[in-house]
Amino acid sequence: MKYTINRRKFLELFGCGCCALALPSCSTVPITDRKQLTIFPEGRINAQAAAVYENFRSKTKLITRGKVLNEIIEIGKKTENSVSAYFDSKNLPDPTKNFQWDYILVDNDKIINAWCMPGGKIAVYTGILKVTKNKDGLASVMGHEIAHAVAKHSIERQSQALTVQLGTQVADIFLGGAINRTRNTVGRSTGLDILKIGIMNPFGRKQETEADYLGLIFSSLAGYDIRESVKLWERMAEAKKGQEPPQFLSTHPSSKNRIINLKNWINEIIIKYPPINLS
Repeated sequence: MKYTINRRKFLELFGCGCCALALPSCSTVPITDRKQLTIFPEGRINAQAAAVYENFRSKTKLITRGKVLNEIIEIGKKTENSVSAYFDSKNLPDPTKNFQWDYILVDNDKIINAWCMPGGKIAVYTGILKVTKNKDGLASVMGHEIAHAVAKHSIERQSQALTVQLGTQVADIFLGGAINRTRNTVGRSTGLDILKIGIMNPFGRKQETEADYLGLIFSSLAGYDIRESVKLWERMAEAKKGQEPPQFLSTHPSSKNRIINLKNWINEIIIKYPPINLS
């Protein structure tokens, strides 16, 4: 027997299905209290990240001793302990309780980068050291990367990508393929992806801004001078001079806007989140 369903009924059922998926999967970013969609289990994502990290470690040239690596480990330990102590002092769940922290220094002067995988696996490239310049600058970078992991941004990005893809496909069915046709037409004429520019890039910039804010807090709690973050991004802007794309084409805020935000936040954070006593 052939069963048919009208368009309105299908959308009602689809909406209920989406809610059933999304509602149990909503979480809140620590400190900022922003609601986020986290469909994928944290344990699974952390395990996948750990496997990728170990593979990266085994195939990458690392610096395994020396002053810089010791500084990275020192900053990391102070930050991780301060984050845990802060949440404990507020009687709040520690978002890093399941992290298995690790720190590596990648021997690559051409890459100006650092990252923190879900679960606390952190890499710093030697190329970024010419921009960080000092311990406070390095703490600003590491605080930002740690903030991504604490806020579970990777899980949120995967969840958002899935819902956007599913939602777009369903909407396109009822619009007779209009979304794909428009996307393809714009792509051919401009080389731009309207979904990326209109949805994914702004979402990425929101996460980056949140990581900037949380990173300042974590660095302040760990006892580092967060005023150095402004100088860091001034140096970063100089290093990227002539290479930085327009903000709407990027998943990151422009260096100029980052500096403006940091200046607006610093005094409040210094007062509200002073160095935490770890004794």
